[in-house]
Amino acid sequence: MDKCSELRNTVLEMCIKAGTGHVTSCFSCVEIMVELFYNTMADDDVFILSKGQASPLMYAILADKGLIDEGELWKFATKDGVLGVHLDHHIPGAVITAGSLGHGLGIATGIAKAKKLDGEPGTVYCLLGDGECYEGSVWEAAMYAGNEGLDNLVAIIDQNGLMVTEKTRRLDNVWESFGWSEYLIKGNSLDDIHSAFYANWNNPDERCKPLAIIALTTKGKGIPFMENVALWHGKAPQGEDAERARQELKGGK
Repeated sequence: MDKCSELRNTVLEMCIKAGTGHVTSCFSCVEIMVELFYNTMADDDVFILSKGQASPLMYAILADKGLIDEGELWKFATKDGVLGVHLDHHIPGAVITAGSLGHGLGIATGIAKAKKLDGEPGTVYCLLGDGECYEGSVWEAAMYAGNEGLDNLVAIIDQNGLMVTEKTRRLDNVWESFGWSEYLIKGNSLDDIHSAFYANWNNPDERCKPLAIIALTTKGKGIPFMENVALWHGKAPQGEDAERARQELKGGK
């Protein structure tokens, strides 16, 4: 089983057991997180999960990396465990608490600026949901980062097209106006994601800017009956739906 499939299975079982969790929000960004944590990021890099509802995926990766006890995954969102529905900065490997959306990019921008002032190496990566980009705080941070030329900052926007019950607008051709380099990619393609991370560093005209990657993804990717269905936002399948989800994730019908 490849890492993406392995993590999707873990997240699904965590949320089924807990009876809660943002399964579809996690599944849209699995490939992005796999590329970051298993391929791209170095020891000096920092990752900010701004879309904190994808916490089950983050927890599954942290457990796989040995940063938290794997047993905690099966106590997710229960009174006996320490892993909440939204990301908490007390968890080893989690930099911020992310329940209220729209704050991650501002924090990431501050860390990137501090690295510049202190002469520290490393890139700061921030994963945002497209829905939270309706918060003005995101664009205040984007304007500052572009003006400061923070070339050690990368924002990845999980453009899955949905926020709770509403559709979102496309966010390409926006970040460039704030002084960023911008790439539009297929966000569930590991090859596309990998290429986007490295293309910017190889282009001397773009290296002096922060980088925005608009990743076109499928909400609920991997479970067809849950894909792009707004009402599955924030819900874990139960009963017959849970078994159907398991079978579809395995490639069955």
